[in-house]
Amino acid sequence: MARLPDFEAWAIFAKVAETGSFVRAATELGLSKGTVSKAVSRLEARLGAPLFHRTSRRLALTEAGRLGREGAARILTEGEAAEALALTTAAEPRGRVRLACPMSFGVAHVAPLLPAFLARHPQVQVDLHLSDALVDLVGGGFDLGLRIAALADSSLKVRRLCGIRRSLVAAPAYLDRHGRPEHPRDLARHACLGYAYLPSPDRWRFFDADGGEAIVVPEGPLRANNADALAPALRAGLGLAVQPDFLVWDDLAAGRLERVMTAWSPPPIALNMVMPPGTLRPARVTALIAFLERELLATPWSRDVASKT
Repeated sequence: MARLPDFEAWAIFAKVAETGSFVRAATELGLSKGTVSKAVSRLEARLGAPLFHRTSRRLALTEAGRLGREGAARILTEGEAAEALALTTAAEPRGRVRLACPMSFGVAHVAPLLPAFLARHPQVQVDLHLSDALVDLVGGGFDLGLRIAALADSSLKVRRLCGIRRSLVAAPAYLDRHGRPEHPRDLARHACLGYAYLPSPDRWRFFDADGGEAIVVPEGPLRANNADALAPALRAGLGLAVQPDFLVWDDLAAGRLERVMTAWSPPPIALNMVMPPGTLRPARVTALIAFLERELLATPWSRDVASKT
């Protein structure tokens, strides 16, 4: 009879790989460093291959470690979720939730919601990771992520929350000086402020209501890897930019910015909740999912898109 996998050792290995440290893994798991080290050594002996390159300063995954990391992370997540599910009727959600969000969206729309969530669930801690770069949820040990994009197929679980309207915007003073573009070809005469993390930052694509497509090569004085960084230049009248409503809603309502070229739209994007594979989630994760979904769908910019669809 074949032996069962050493699930405990795989789960411990996943935590070491996530934290990059035997000591930090031991602390988070509530185990001794010796227990963690022995579990990894036991797993390496069973596999006949090292899982880490160890030096006095650095811990790095070997090829065997890299191959096993994703499956080990699932073992840890599924085990925690199964245990949490069994306890949900008797216990308040507790423990740490690792949440990844785009930088500007996280600062403006997620961080302000968290105090209310944490007050409601005092035994839950949220580890909020903000980055506009694409985060590896499984490899990074994240429970949940928010992504704003048209997502490609993947093994991740995806829940679409709402569409996000994007518009070409500029300050009225800029438009009074340089004119209001009506067609994408007009942008050749304008200063365009760019966002580096677009799928094709050197090409802007627009579609009209009849399905016509136009591609523009934007030229301008500023490009940034964070869309919020374009706001001061937009308000100062330095050019136009394609911006999502969640960033410019207040400026549009106050008249500081204006939508232009409204007969043409960039490709559609949406706010998505993404989760590692699997169906079981710890109670702390399901609580945060339900809270964020409810609160984010109550925002003016999400309701505005819903009313137009």
